[in-house]
Amino acid sequence: MSGSGSTVGDAAAALSGNLQLPPLRSLDDFILGSARFQLPNLKDFDKWGNRVVKNLLYYQTNYFLLFLTIYALMIFFNPTKILSGLIVQALIIAVIWQFFSVKTKKNFIASRLGGGNAQAAEQIAQQKWYVLAGALIGGYLFLHLISAVLLTIFTLLLPISVTFIHASLRLRNLKNKVVNTFDGTLISASTPMGALLDAVNVRAEGLGN
Repeated sequence: MSGSGSTVGDAAAALSGNLQLPPLRSLDDFILGSARFQLPNLKDFDKWGNRVVKNLLYYQTNYFLLFLTIYALMIFFNPTKILSGLIVQALIIAVIWQFFSVKTKKNFIASRLGGGNAQAAEQIAQQKWYVLAGALIGGYLFLHLISAVLLTIFTLLLPISVTFIHASLRLRNLKNKVVNTFDGTLISASTPMGALLDAVNVRAEGLGN
């Protein structure tokens, strides 16, 4: 428990600190002439994972730019649907959050322990009606705008999938290996991708050479 708590604390501290993006790699290095691609050995997860993580760290500025470009293009061509999908998802998340919120549980427990206190019971009743109304509206909008919701999810997953495919196929060049070897700790600790990988407890140095 203490180990997981310290990991989360370290990740939060890293995210709250001054994070810097590494230099933008050239297009020639990223995907054109000098870039070499090869299918990873799917049976060797250590080497595959090592390639993915180190490419994510080395090309992270390119990946962030790629993510923003794809996401912006999808929004440009489907602004109404994506906006509608985001609103529906936000409403559903808000209803679920309210339903499972600590405050709601505390009010419910207090009403039980208080022997049916009238004020607490009234608050619980009001919250139930709000949650029920939000669930009904969210459910109706979800069914009515399900194509917009699916498009919103696809818009988020598309750049993530493209990033993972590139990181899996891109063979690491000499500069990539040198940077990750000598500045790997610095990149992991002081960049957004490094902080994100640390938050999910993924570290390049733990995945083989």
